[in-house]
Amino acid sequence: MAKLFYVARDKAGNKVSGTEENINQEELVSRLQAKDLVVIKIIPEGSLEFRAGEKPLVRYVRRRHYKVSGNDLVLFCRQLATLLSAGVAILKSLDIISEQVASTKLQAILKKLIKDMEQGLTFHESMAKYPAVFSDLWINLVESGEASGNLAVVLERLSYYLEREAEFKKKIISSLIYPAILLCAGLGALLFLTVKIIPTFADIFKGFNITLPLITRVLIALSEGLRKFLLPGIGGMVCAFYMVRRYIRTKDGRKKYESIKFNLPTFGDFFKALTVERFSSGMSTLLESGVPILYSLEITEHSVGNLIMMDIIREIKDNVRNGRPLSQTLEKSKFFEPMVVQMVSIGEEIGELPDMFKRINKFYQDYLETFLARFTSMFEPIMLIFMGGVIGIMVIGMFLPIFQITQISG
Repeated sequence: MAKLFYVARDKAGNKVSGTEENINQEELVSRLQAKDLVVIKIIPEGSLEFRAGEKPLVRYVRRRHYKVSGNDLVLFCRQLATLLSAGVAILKSLDIISEQVASTKLQAILKKLIKDMEQGLTFHESMAKYPAVFSDLWINLVESGEASGNLAVVLERLSYYLEREAEFKKKIISSLIYPAILLCAGLGALLFLTVKIIPTFADIFKGFNITLPLITRVLIALSEGLRKFLLPGIGGMVCAFYMVRRYIRTKDGRKKYESIKFNLPTFGDFFKALTVERFSSGMSTLLESGVPILYSLEITEHSVGNLIMMDIIREIKDNVRNGRPLSQTLEKSKFFEPMVVQMVSIGEEIGELPDMFKRINKFYQDYLETFLARFTSMFEPIMLIFMGGVIGIMVIGMFLPIFQITQISG
């Protein structure tokens, strides 16, 4: 491998440069980041024409994109926490990070944050101008960190929370990809057999003067009906989907949709657990960062992403404000399992409420991962049995007339 030249910055914001041999760019970036260095430039020897004594002019960045993804925010939070922990001033830290972020939108926002703070705004006040990028959780945690003088510590906890949530979402999506692919492939195969194969056999059977078996006649009728109403049916489903989606976007529609999800057989418990997991995750992070419990409930209310849960949290918040224990209000809501109520009660008694919410969050993450693993392992054989049964019926229905024709010819 050729030599690689690099330029980076350390925790103090000082530039560090050097040369590495027998290593690719990804490995070099990982090695530099492991040393808490922020990569600025990387270029391989011989890839460009150099003039004697000149430094490389190509900056190494990740593939550029416009939108601000969850990974962009995780990386930004982690880098900012690292630089602040090393004693680098916040404006200098933001300037360093803005030089190498992959999102052009986030880069522009960081530049605007620097200008706003230079004009006298606090960090959280500047972030509050961009609610589409920085959630209430971000803004309130940063405000708490600025007020307590522990912004680096708070950002470290926030980065851990973001990384944990991102990893958990990836696990859920990964668990659902295979069943989704299997379902689409199965439905596609059935549609192809019904629309293309069965009509071909039906045309062949028309040339023979035989009475088709009942199963064959049913299959041919289904095929003709599907071919006749396929496009109108797809159009109707698209319109119905659009109307339902519009209705769900309304407050009443959203609540009814969430109520249906929570009352589904088997999967209702999954959706409830998913909601409690998000609630406990936010509460553990906020309480651990020193945010008062009422303020933590208010922030979580707006970040939990579920209207039914928001109403429950609002009622819990009012009861806590009136002096009732949190565990008692959780029990009164009838939404939380007794285990959650008991753990919160113990946390209140021993003064370890943040740790108890963290344990609750870990329990529900494990439960959800186990549920998805079992669902995936059960879905495959069920889908294969279903597909085998349907295709078997189609094969029998199409070959029975052939057997009749063979007997007549014989």
